[in-house]
Amino acid sequence: MFRGIRPLLRGSTYTGALFAYCGALASLPLLPFAALPALLWPSAPLGVRLALTVLVWSVLIGVLGLAHTTRRVLITCARRMLRVPLPDPVRPLRHTASPALSGADRRRTPVWLLAQVALGWAGVQPGVLLFLAALLLPGGWAGAEAGVSVRGRSLRLDGGGPWSWVAALVCLLLAMGLCLAVTLTLRRLAPRLLGPSSAERLALAAERERELAERNRLAHELHDSIGHTLTAATIQAAVAGQVLDADPAAARAALRGIEESARAALEDLDYVLGMLRERQDGTAPASAPARTLADLPELLERLRQAGTVVEPELSGEVARVRGTLSRAAYRILQEGLTNALRHGAGGPIRVAVAAAPDVLELTVVNRRGTGTKPGGRGFPTSGHGLPGLAERVRLLHGEIDAGPDGPEDWRLTVRLPVRSPV
Repeated sequence: MFRGIRPLLRGSTYTGALFAYCGALASLPLLPFAALPALLWPSAPLGVRLALTVLVWSVLIGVLGLAHTTRRVLITCARRMLRVPLPDPVRPLRHTASPALSGADRRRTPVWLLAQVALGWAGVQPGVLLFLAALLLPGGWAGAEAGVSVRGRSLRLDGGGPWSWVAALVCLLLAMGLCLAVTLTLRRLAPRLLGPSSAERLALAAERERELAERNRLAHELHDSIGHTLTAATIQAAVAGQVLDADPAAARAALRGIEESARAALEDLDYVLGMLRERQDGTAPASAPARTLADLPELLERLRQAGTVVEPELSGEVARVRGTLSRAAYRILQEGLTNALRHGAGGPIRVAVAAAPDVLELTVVNRRGTGTKPGGRGFPTSGHGLPGLAERVRLLHGEIDAGPDGPEDWRLTVRLPVRSPV
């Protein structure tokens, strides 16, 4: 029993009915305009003029529902007052094609608006009368009385009598049930008429895919840049601690390398966090640090300051590699060097960049080891280095080969096709 009346005790039942009643009241300003054709045709029968007024009124309400702003307002109100989870309508994005809506999709909002107004007018009058009867009958205020006549038999209750309380309770329950019926009807219609269409669902899915791709790209940026600089800084700190007393100049050089690495890491981290942060003012984040093959000497110098022997070998017209390819090549070499620092056994690291007219080949060769560095502790690994690197190469339509090279070495080789400069 209590389960059956529980919906009558929820506040959302009455906010939903209020939503319908507000739609009915909001349509009143259109009524004078709808009545103009009937006023201009005074010779027509009354029924015809009433039908014409209702028809024009419905058309005006439907036209109002075609506005994009109207749909957004209705969806917001339906979420709050009906407690129906509805996504925001898709807005056309810059530089992207807006979803193509069919005629049936465009008519859904006018149909909803007409249904809301009709339910509001159908429920507001009997609902108000029932609530007034429930309030006035028990006390007999304003001489209230109720009467029912069925097939010549009539029953009349005087206000203030014992049966008037029963009648008031019945009126109250009927009014509450009417509000529940209006709310449930709107809740059933809302997903069909205010929910996303098939075209909008595709646009939402495409937008979500773009967001995930951007976040994945930022995750690669964090892994490649921050992972490398922190690895180099860790090695530099260990070296500085070992030579602090014996060679203060080398220790100071290692500390300067740590400072430069930390500054580069902060620059990259600030960019990535700016992209992930939800900007309330809608401003665009700062531009990304554009590190390219031109920054490779600086990267190698930081490794030398950490005590690592690096043997670079550049061939071909490396300076002509620009744009996206150059930035990707820098990140690939950075990740390869990070893996060499973490998992190598020390010794020289050979870095080769060969730029041919149709292919750019990147190679990192290091001694295999356990990843144990100065201080006796190894580096933790996430397991995302090589898979992320392979994904980056795949997106560039390149080839990657990573594995043992002879009994002692590990070789990473990446071949990227060279296209027209970006």
